[in-house]
Amino acid sequence: MNEFKHYTVMLNEAVDVLNCQSGKFYVDCTLGGGGHSGLILSKIQPDGRLISFDVDDDAIRAASERLKNYENLTIVKDSYANIKKVLQNLGIDKITGGILLDLGASYHQLTKQERGFSFLKDAPLDMRFNQNSDFSAYNVVNFYSENELVRIFSEYGEERFSKRIAKRIVETRQNKPIETTLELANLIVSATPKINSKIHPATRVFQAIRIEVNQELNNVKKVLEEIMPLLSVGAIISVISFHSLEDRLVKVFFKKMAASCNCPPNKAICDCPPPSLKIITKKPICASEQEIRENPPSRSAKLRVAERI
Repeated sequence: MNEFKHYTVMLNEAVDVLNCQSGKFYVDCTLGGGGHSGLILSKIQPDGRLISFDVDDDAIRAASERLKNYENLTIVKDSYANIKKVLQNLGIDKITGGILLDLGASYHQLTKQERGFSFLKDAPLDMRFNQNSDFSAYNVVNFYSENELVRIFSEYGEERFSKRIAKRIVETRQNKPIETTLELANLIVSATPKINSKIHPATRVFQAIRIEVNQELNNVKKVLEEIMPLLSVGAIISVISFHSLEDRLVKVFFKKMAASCNCPPNKAICDCPPPSLKIITKKPICASEQEIRENPPSRSAKLRVAERI
């Protein structure tokens, strides 16, 4: 196995807001390299407990080794979208301290050639966070209808040339399947007009396919809904997102849960439940200039925080 490389984005900012205390129960929804989990564990000794989720075998192996001296850590190989079921199986009723979500792909996933996330390195079309899954980028590219491809490129990639790219993919795969990342990237370049842009023409399409393969936005929606009844009053939700689609989901959800009324304007009598969240971050926290210098991808990270009330 290649060395697991992972830069923990907004390490202190995301953990400090959890107000970690011994005796309380915490969840890290994305274990990754174990950076956030390690800092949480160091702050909740001796009697706190942490459950950390991941579906990536590479991440679990690396973090298990890094955190092997902590006895109050449980690592679960499962999607954080299944948090309700997992906690029930572990006999845990409430998250008393807080929950951290670090969304999106890790540096290791994006840069390890054979994982097929990057259009800069030739590899099989893969992009699975969970390497045991049967569904990969190959399935999306070779079996989705033209309309389905247009939809995901538009919705998840905000790609303005979605129709051109989808049409070219469908035409190309009629002769032979599209099998590698460079095949797809070159096809996208050939299908789109040359424009003056700093980002590679394949960037948005690759993001869209990755989101579809791993059901990233659906999982974020599901976990936000499912954790609300699991959070004790005073528990903190700390969420790092890396693109506008995720950040918008979190922002809208926090706003809805913090509102005293979500009724339509023409409704005479409000029967909304009382607010269940207090928003701590009126505007998202961004990475420091020093962190962005050390790890340029962190420039797109946004941290939003709320407290269960």
